[in-house]
This record gives sequence, C-alpha cells and structure tokens, in this order.
Amino acid sequence: MKYKDYYAALGVPRDADTEQIKKAYRKLARQHHPDVSRAPDAEARFKEAAEAYATLKDPEKRAAYDELGRRPAGEEFAPPPQWSHEYAADGQSFEDIDLADLLAALGRGHRDARHGPVPLHGRDYETVVRISLEEAHRGTRLKLDLAHEAGGSRTLEVTIPPGVSEGQKLRLRGKGGKGSQGGADGDIYLHITLAPHPVFRADHHDLYFDLALAPWEAALGADVEVPTLDGPVMLTVPPGTRSGRKLRLRGRGLANGRSGRGHLYAVTHVDVPATLTGRERELFQELARTSRFNPRHRGQGEPT
Repeated sequence: MKYKDYYAALGVPRDADTEQIKKAYRKLARQHHPDVSRAPDAEARFKEAAEAYATLKDPEKRAAYDELGRRPAGEEFAPPPQWSHEYAADGQSFEDIDLADLLAALGRGHRDARHGPVPLHGRDYETVVRISLEEAHRGTRLKLDLAHEAGGSRTLEVTIPPGVSEGQKLRLRGKGGKGSQGGADGDIYLHITLAPHPVFRADHHDLYFDLALAPWEAALGADVEVPTLDGPVMLTVPPGTRSGRKLRLRGRGLANGRSGRGHLYAVTHVDVPATLTGRERELFQELARTSRFNPRHRGQGEPT
C-alpha cells in the first residue's frame, strides 16, 4: 500500500483544526475544479484534495491516519498488524485495496469475531458545482462527470433545486461508492459555488448592483429603469439621494427555497459628464454661483 500525505495535499499543518481543513479544501476545490481550471493536472489535484478532505474531516478516520505517522508520499508501507482483522474487507489483503478505501471503512466495517464481517458502507465523494445566479434562482439539471473507485469516471445527472446559495452543500444519497458485504452505497456531497455575474453580487439570497445616477437625478429624484433577474423594472429614486445609498426592491432577489425571495438592492453612485457642451457648462457655472451647498461642510455631506 502506498502512503498519501493528506496534510500536504491540502497545504495545512498536521495540527490544523476542522475549520482550517474545510477552508483549505474549498479553496483548492474551486481552484482546481475541471470546469474552472485549464491546467493539465487540475482534475488530479481536485481528486487528491477531495480524498484528503474525506479523511481529515472525520475524527475517527483522521485519528487512524495519524497512527501511520509521517512518511514520504508514495512510499510503500504496511498498516499496523491489528488493522488486518479490524478493518480489512473480507477476503482482501492490504495489497488489494487503496489507502482511501481502507480509511473509508473505519467506523463502518469493524469485524466481529462472533458474527463475521459487518457490511461495509461505500465511499462518500465530494465535488464542487459551479452554477450561475439564474440557475441558483430557478433551479437546473446538470450532468456531472465523477470519478469512481476503479479509476474511471461516470456521468451523473443531478437536479439543483431553486433557492441554493453560495457555500451550500447538497447530499445525493446512495450515489457514491458501492458498498460491499451488503453495506449501503455511499453518498455524494455537492458544494455549491456561484459564478461571477456581470451585473449582480449575491449575499445569501439578497442581490446587489451598482446604479449610476446623473447629478440632477440624484438631487431632484427620478424614475429609472433597473435590471432584475426577471427583467427590467422601474425604480423611484428619492430626491436628495447621495452616493452609497441602498435602494431596496423588496422580493426581487434570489429564491430562498422556501417559497420566498431575498431582496434586490441598488447601490447608488452619482456620476458626472466627462465632457460638457457650452450650454451645460453655463448651467453648471450658474449652479456653482447660486448654490450654497458645500459637500465638505460638516452636516451637509453626511449621508441620510
């Protein structure tokens, strides 16, 4: 059996806590996901990180792995002798199985001398699924290419329900590795990540976008057309709106999976013309002469 350095695979110290391990895995999974990275070793790095995380996130598997001590990655080794009757699958030797398969059996496949082999649960798998805001809002069906124990891959069609959000984890029960000795099949866990959108920024189920206003629109108020996931709508900008104000469109955000929706916020920014016509310059000069407004005077420039 070849040793795999799971801590090095995730880039964390051996005393890393669960949260450090989770953050490291999510970062690597997004970086090396085959749908995102064009690097030739992206898929291998992605699978390596997922396998390491599956072991180190589980206290029992991690404790057993730590029993093996520090070794060079790829070094051939023999597990502790007592593991041969506690953990090995019936009829198999350690030469027949992979380290990840062996550790996956911990806590599920202990042998009982009186009753023989206990069913072994199939291996669980984890993968990152990158979807658009529109797909998160309305739901979608995807085809995923997933690796399996034999080193190949299989295509799985999955349904992403409406209302998922960044960082959410979905469980596909029984879609993971095959169980043995009558054990249940493993599960697949989908970690949802949202692709950047050209207009909107998501915060859970709320959406934000930047709304540019002309000086007169901000000062006098205006009805302006703004985008939403359902198409453009009219938004009333109150008189005296300053940059940085958040104007809420209630219930125009993402579906939340509970028959409701988040809100949509227009974050205002007052813009000015890059060039002026002669008449525009005259009007601005007249305004400068007659207005008593000073944005640098305390009180006048503070947001409301």
